[in-house]
Amino acid sequence: MALDGPTIAPARGPATHLVVLVHGYGADGQDLIGLAEHWRALLPTVAFAAPNAPTRIPGGPGYQWFPISRIDPHEMQKGVEVAGPLLDAYLDAELARLNLPPERLALAGFSQGTMLSLHLGLRRRVRPAAIVGFSGLLAGAVPPGDIPPILLTHGDSDSVIPPQAMFLAASQLGLAGAAVQWHLAPGMGHGIDPEGLMMAGGFLAMAFAGLLKSQGEIRSVYKAS
Repeated sequence: MALDGPTIAPARGPATHLVVLVHGYGADGQDLIGLAEHWRALLPTVAFAAPNAPTRIPGGPGYQWFPISRIDPHEMQKGVEVAGPLLDAYLDAELARLNLPPERLALAGFSQGTMLSLHLGLRRRVRPAAIVGFSGLLAGAVPPGDIPPILLTHGDSDSVIPPQAMFLAASQLGLAGAAVQWHLAPGMGHGIDPEGLMMAGGFLAMAFAGLLKSQGEIRSVYKAS
């Protein structure tokens, strides 16, 4: 089964990089492709793609990367392991379509898409340039090997995936030697706040320019309202 979904060409010229947006449970690629419009001024030569997950939600219009009955790390780990190969093949196909090498890729996920983005981004033979995770969690242990720059954002009022999941992920990644930036959004539920969205665009631009180190201490970002 091959994945498909909306794509957006670079604002100018041929693509120099690719950002793949990985949607959350019950959504679809169209739900996240709109993020590209917020970042295109910063990333004018970047192509964007947002695949639909492989199966529909039972009785609903959206898609799922894997079924979720409860937010349990062990269940999430099994899910990303099953869903990972399909998305991995999609990443390779999109890079080939754009004639780009694998290090020109970045992953940006929301919720369930963050789980999958972290899982794949930490395991691809050639690591991506960066990983952005909105409102998600790290499913499973951090594997050995190089870790790309990572930005995690979360709402402090998230009742779907508690914000503690972000701090746990940042700690686990930091102990493995990763350079992690994080942003906790005051008053935000399970979503993406404007500041986190703006930070993500700048983070991707810096990563593609080679201005972010991939290993080192955890760096935190928090601004109260």
